[in-house]
Formats: sequence, structure tokens, C-alpha cells
Amino acid sequence: MESILQSLVRQETWEQFLAHRLLKGRYTWHAFREADAYVASEQYLEVADRLLRGEGLGIPRKKTVNKMGTGKKRTVYSFPPEETAVLRMIAFLLYRYDGRFSPNCYAFRRGLQASDAIHDLRKALGDRKMWAYKLDIHDYFNSISVPLLLPMLRDLLADDPALYRFFEQLLTDGRALSKGEVVREARGVMAGTPTAPFLADVYLMEVDRHFAEAGVIYARYSDDIILFAPDRGTLEACKADLLGFLARYRLTVNPDKERIYSPDEAFEFLGFRCHGRDIDIASATVRKMKGKIRRAARALMRWRSRNGLDADRAMKGLINQFNAKFFGDADPSTLTWSRWFFPVINRTEGLHVLDQYLQENIRYLSTGRHTKANYRVTYAQMKALGYRSLVHAYYESREAVREQGQ
Repeated sequence: MESILQSLVRQETWEQFLAHRLLKGRYTWHAFREADAYVASEQYLEVADRLLRGEGLGIPRKKTVNKMGTGKKRTVYSFPPEETAVLRMIAFLLYRYDGRFSPNCYAFRRGLQASDAIHDLRKALGDRKMWAYKLDIHDYFNSISVPLLLPMLRDLLADDPALYRFFEQLLTDGRALSKGEVVREARGVMAGTPTAPFLADVYLMEVDRHFAEAGVIYARYSDDIILFAPDRGTLEACKADLLGFLARYRLTVNPDKERIYSPDEAFEFLGFRCHGRDIDIASATVRKMKGKIRRAARALMRWRSRNGLDADRAMKGLINQFNAKFFGDADPSTLTWSRWFFPVINRTEGLHVLDQYLQENIRYLSTGRHTKANYRVTYAQMKALGYRSLVHAYYESREAVREQGQ
């Protein structure tokens, strides 16, 4: 079998990659034209030839960013654009190993997404009431132990030793550019880089396979794991197994996101709240979004007061900010609320709560207070400023899906 590294120098490989991304809706027309020009001019050859010679990549840049718009920070790494493009192609070609992963692993798999995890769990559970245990792995990508990962990777890539050597060199380098200086550190699989999701799936292959072979209802999406058992004793045994695996892999659990659910409770996973056949947005997700709305409104109110600006401009600023977060733009590859939640949920209570809360905060920007007088700002006025209702957009999306199926 030809090495993935050898495939990188062939233009037809890149053309197949472009066609795949275009068919999947991953490009706007402008982005596609840029990518097509990149491939037509063979700009990938310099990096691809360097990897074939065994020279590896340069030093990644390290930066700290807000995690999903919250106050929490996370560390990500990035290579220059020309190297990132080649890493993205390698990640695409690594799908040749997709069949080696267990079906209960849902993250970064071809043809699978978060909605499949929720639908499969509902199907497996049926009408049974079961205990559930959920956890989140702390700083998963950057906490992966490279010495433990490499033997797993060597086994998986036994048919492509050149690719294994590339990853060995990449993962053991240990250098990063931070604030203009080169530092050495344990980088794990480097969150933010295109190949990190594949490597993260490799690291927990044994865990996924163990629970699949044991017949446990279990799902993992990257660092989020949930499993089910018919009684509390069995659940505790499964929990002990899982925590034992994570300890061996030198991973730690985020205690704020660890939870046991009783059979009569709704469980929350991947931002969804599931209770029997009903699926809504998780209460924790709604709570976090309300916090973002509140903080944004207060910041805009301070900005309005300092600069003596009119209320309409402040209200429009808040509307635009959350339209972008909820609905995004024309780029279909942008992950937004509508693309994540709308295809899965069948209840709209969470959407309704957020609609009401956003409207309250839009009106707050008219007076600086939360009073009944704010209702002088009508719904029609907010719509004229660009406001879009989540509930209305949800039903529009469902209708569009029905029309496409006819």
C-alpha cells in the first residue's frame, strides 16, 4: 500500500480532496476558488517533498484562547498555513483507518456526528429506564501521553511506516513558539491541529472496544463519555472500569462535568437533554448561553453610556452578535447552534427560554434597566433591527428538511 506521504505529492489526490469538501458543503464559493488555485499551482509540493525527505514540520505557534466564548481558557497550537494545508490533507487521508475504530466512538469519524450518538443511544435504550454515568476528560488533547500513544500508533500504522515516522517526529519534538520565544513542553497531540482528532481517537481505542465487547451502552465524542447500566451496582462497576482505564492513560476527569443520573432523570450529553423520546437543549447549555447574552448586553450598555450612542445601535450590536453565534453565515463549515442542535432536537422549550432572554436583554439596551417600560420596544422593532427567533428558525429548518425529502 502506498504511503499517505507519497500521496501528498500527487495533484489528483488534492483534487479528490477538493471535490469531497465541496460535495460536503465545506466551502463557500470564494474559499473554493482559493483552494482550487492552491492545488492548480501545486503550492503543496514544497511541504510534501520535505515530509517525504523525513525533515518534518516547523515549530508550531502556541496560544491561549477562550473556550467556546466562556471565561475559561484553553491552549491550542497552529502551524503556518502551508503546513496546516498539508496536515489537513493527511487528516483526510487518515480516514482509510476509520474501520479500525469501534462504532461507539463518534468524534471525527467519516459519516458520523454528534446527532448519531444521540440517536443511537435513544435506539439502544428504547423505553428502558437505566442508570447513567457521564464524564469529561480534562484538557484531553494536550494531556495525551505521547510515550503511551506511540506504540498504539505504530500498531495501527503498521502498513505505513513512513507515516508513523512522521508522527513520531511530530509528537516527540516538544517545541512550541510562545510569545516570540521557543519553549519545550509536553504538547500531547496539540489541540487545534488537523491531525489531533485522529490521534485522540487512537489513544482511547482500547477503552471504546472494551465497552463495545462488554455489551455496555456507551458513547464517546472526543473527551465526553457516557455509559448506561440497568442498576446502580452495575453502573458503579462500569464506572470503576472506565476510571481505571483513564488513570492508566494518565488522564484526569473534570469534576465539574462528572455526573450520575438515576433512571427517572433526563440525562445530558453533548449539549442535549434526553428524557425518553424527548430531546431538547441541555439545561447547562441554556444556562451558559444566558450568561454570554447577559455579559454581552452589559458590555454594550457600558459602551453605549461611555460614548453617548443611541439605543438602536447597541441593540443591533447584540442582535448581530448572537445571530452570528446561532445561525452563522453562508459558510456551511462553520459550526453554529442551528447546525449542531436543530437536526437533533424535537422539543423547543430551551430555544423558547433563550428567545425570551435575548429579547429581554435587547430591550434592556434601550433603557439600561430591566423594567416593564422596556416593552415599548416592540417585537416588530427588534425584527427590523435583524432579530431572528430561534424557535421560528427551528421550525423553518424542519420544514426545509421535509421539502427536500419529498
